[in-house]
Amino acid sequence: MKLFKHILCSSLLLMGFGSQAQQASMDGFITELLGKMTLEEKIGQLNLVTGGEATTGSVVSTDVEAKIKAGQIGGIFSMSSPAKIRKAQELAVQHSRLKIPIIFGMDVIHGYKTVFPIPLGLAATWDMPLIQQTARVSAIEASADGINWTFSPMVDISRDPRWGRISEGSGEDTYLTSRIAQEMVWGYQGKDLSQPNTLLACVKHFALYGAGEAGRDYNSTDMSLHRMYNEYLPPYKAALDAGALSVMTSFNDINGVPATANRWLLTDLLRQDWGFNGLVVTDYTAVNELIDHGLGDLQQVSALSLNAGVDMDMVGEGFLTTLKQSLEQGKVNMEAIDRACRYVLEAKYRLGLFADPYRYCNEERAKKEIFTPEHRALARKAAAKSFVLLKNESQTLPLKKQGTVAVIGPLANTGANMPGTWSVSADHANTQTLVEGMKEVLGKQVNITSHLGANLSDDAALQERSTMFGRTIPRDDRDPQLLIEEALQLAQSADVIVAALGESSEMSGESSSRTDLNIPASQRRLLEALLKTGKPVVLVLFTGRPLTLSWEDQHVPAILNVWFGGTETGKAVADVLFGDVNPSGKLPATFPQNVGQIPLYYAHKNTGRPLAEGTWFQKFRSNYLDVSNEPLYPFGFGLSYSKFDYSGLKLSHPELNSEGSLEVQVDVTNSGNYDGEEVVQLYIRDMVGSVTRPVKELKNFQKVFLKKGESKRVKFNITVEDLKFYDQQLKHIAEPGDFKVFIGGNSRDVLSGDFKLIN
Repeated sequence: MKLFKHILCSSLLLMGFGSQAQQASMDGFITELLGKMTLEEKIGQLNLVTGGEATTGSVVSTDVEAKIKAGQIGGIFSMSSPAKIRKAQELAVQHSRLKIPIIFGMDVIHGYKTVFPIPLGLAATWDMPLIQQTARVSAIEASADGINWTFSPMVDISRDPRWGRISEGSGEDTYLTSRIAQEMVWGYQGKDLSQPNTLLACVKHFALYGAGEAGRDYNSTDMSLHRMYNEYLPPYKAALDAGALSVMTSFNDINGVPATANRWLLTDLLRQDWGFNGLVVTDYTAVNELIDHGLGDLQQVSALSLNAGVDMDMVGEGFLTTLKQSLEQGKVNMEAIDRACRYVLEAKYRLGLFADPYRYCNEERAKKEIFTPEHRALARKAAAKSFVLLKNESQTLPLKKQGTVAVIGPLANTGANMPGTWSVSADHANTQTLVEGMKEVLGKQVNITSHLGANLSDDAALQERSTMFGRTIPRDDRDPQLLIEEALQLAQSADVIVAALGESSEMSGESSSRTDLNIPASQRRLLEALLKTGKPVVLVLFTGRPLTLSWEDQHVPAILNVWFGGTETGKAVADVLFGDVNPSGKLPATFPQNVGQIPLYYAHKNTGRPLAEGTWFQKFRSNYLDVSNEPLYPFGFGLSYSKFDYSGLKLSHPELNSEGSLEVQVDVTNSGNYDGEEVVQLYIRDMVGSVTRPVKELKNFQKVFLKKGESKRVKFNITVEDLKFYDQQLKHIAEPGDFKVFIGGNSRDVLSGDFKLIN
C-alpha cells in the first residue's frame, strides 16, 4: 500500500495534471514522508557530496557508500554513467531505511560530451533559439548519462574582465544576460521536468559574484541597493521567472555579509519578495569558508547558513556534523531543518525520482544520445555563430580555398584547449585541434602546415598554472628566438599565415584572474615577426575574456575572435575563415584599450562633468590624461564579410502613455557582396530622472538575415515596461519625461530619435 501511494503521487505529476493538483499531491506525499523521518535522516538529506569525478575544489568526500546506507546523503555530484549512478541509487533505495532516492548533479555548463562555445561565446551569438537548443542538447546528453541536476546557468553580470569567470557568464549587460538566462532554463528543464531527458537548472551565483573587488575571484562585493536592483539582480529574477527550481549561493560577501549566511538575500529577497519555492544549495564548501570570512567556527557558520535560508550544504558536511548539536542548543529550530529537507525532497519529486529512482539510468539512451553527429553539427554551427570579426582590413577575409596556409602559434595543435574552461565532461580524445579541423574541412584544396612558433608564455610556471586539468599545450624550452626562426621558415612557403594565439582555456575560468590582459609577450614577439614577412596575417584569437588588443588592432590586418568554440572549434574556424559561414557574432562585453580603463561598460552614468562627444581630453572633465575614454571595441560590436547600412529611423508617435505602445522602425540594407546576419540593437536613454540614469540601456534586439543587396524594415515595440527602473525607494516605476531611442549594429554606432512618456 505504501509503495502504491508512493508511485501514485509521483505519477500525477508525470501525467501532467494541473499545477494545483500537482502541488497538492507533492505536498501531501512529502508531508507524510517528513513525518516518518528521524532528525538524522532529515539532516542527511541536506548533505551534498562529491562522487570524485571532475571535482571543482580541493575537498573530496569520504565514506560515501556507508553514508548513503545510513541516510546521510541527499545528493551526489561529479558522478556519471548509468551503471555508476544505478549502483549508488540502489544503495539509497534498497539499503537505507526510508529508501529516499538521491539527486545527481554535474557542472554541465556549456555542453556535456558535445561541448558548445563557452557561455561568453554563446552570448556573442545573440541567437536565443540557438542558445536554448544548446541547453536542450546538454540536458539530453547529461540525463542520458544518469545526471539530473546541472549547476547552470551562471547569470552573474561582470564588467571587469580581469575576473576569470567572466568566461562562464553572458557578459556585462543586464538585458542580454536576462534573456539568455531564460533560454538556458527552458532548454535544461524543458516543458515537463519529470521527463527523463531534463535537468533541474540551478541559477548561480546568488548574488553579485561578478562584481568582486579588483577582479579577483571570491573577493568582496560592496554595492548600493540601487545598483544591485537595477543592474545586477534582474538576470537572477529572470531565470527564476522562467521556472528555475534551484539556486546556488555565491562565495563573496555582500556589503559585509557573505551570501551563504545572508538572510536578507536568501530569505527576505529570494523567498519573500520573489516568491521562490525551490532548492537553495551552497557552492563548493561555501559553508566552511564562512570560517575564514570571520563568522565563527563550523557549528556557528552552519547554523548561520541554515537560518539564512540555505537548504543543502555542498561537500563541507557542516550541516551533517553540527546541526543536531545546534538544535539541542537552540541555535537552530526544527522548523528550519524541516523547511530545508522539504525543498530537497520536492526537487527529487519534481524530477520523478520517487516514481522511478532509476529513470536516468538507461544504458541504451547513453549509447544512442551522447556525442551524436546531430549534436556535433549543432556545436559546429554554434561555434561559427559565436565568432566575432574584430577587424578585416582590405577584405583580407574570407580566404581563398587554394595555396598554402601556415597555422602558427601555441593554440594551433592543442585539442584539449578547444572546449574551453568549465567543460568538465569533455572527451579530449574526440576533440580535434585547430589544424586537424581545418585539414578535415579543406581536404586537398588547401595545403595546411603548422608550427608552435612560441610557447604560451615565456614563464614555464605560469604556463603550467594555465594548462591545468589536462589542458596541455606543447612546450619547447629551446631558445624562443629559434622557435620564431623555424616558424618564419615555414611561413616563407605559405600564401597566408593564420596566427593561432591568445589564452589557453584555463587562463580564464574559476580562480583564473589576471592583471595583464595583453596577449603574452612570447606570442606578441611571434606575431611581430610574422607581420614582418609581408604575408597576409590573420589573427585567430582564443580568449575567455575581453583582452587589451590596441597593438594588434593597429598592426594586424584581420582579427577573428573565436573564444573557445567547443568540440567542433577547428571545423568551425575553417568554415568562417574560408567563407562557408559569414561571421555574425557581436561582443557581449566591452574590450578596453588598456587595463587602466577597467571597469569599462557601455551603460555607464554621465557624471556632472561629462567629456564632450568626439573629444579626447578636456581639463576638469571626466577623462584620462593618457588615453581616451572610448573602448577599443564597444559592446555589441562585430563585423561581417558584408556591410549593413542603417537608415530611416521612424517613431510611430512622439508620445507614449502608460497603456499604449510605440513602434520604432529602421531600414537595414545589406550593401555588401555576401549574404549575412545582422544583430539590430535597440537602446533607450531616460533623459531626466529622480536618480541618475545610464547613457544607454539595451532594451531589445533582433537577429535578421539579409541576402546581398536586400533591405528589410525592422520594427520594435516600446511599452512602459521597457522604461521602468528601481527608484530610491526601490519601487519599480517609469517616470514621465523625455527619452531617446537608439538603433544600430552596436552600442556606439547608432541612429537616434526622441519621444516623451506622458501620464
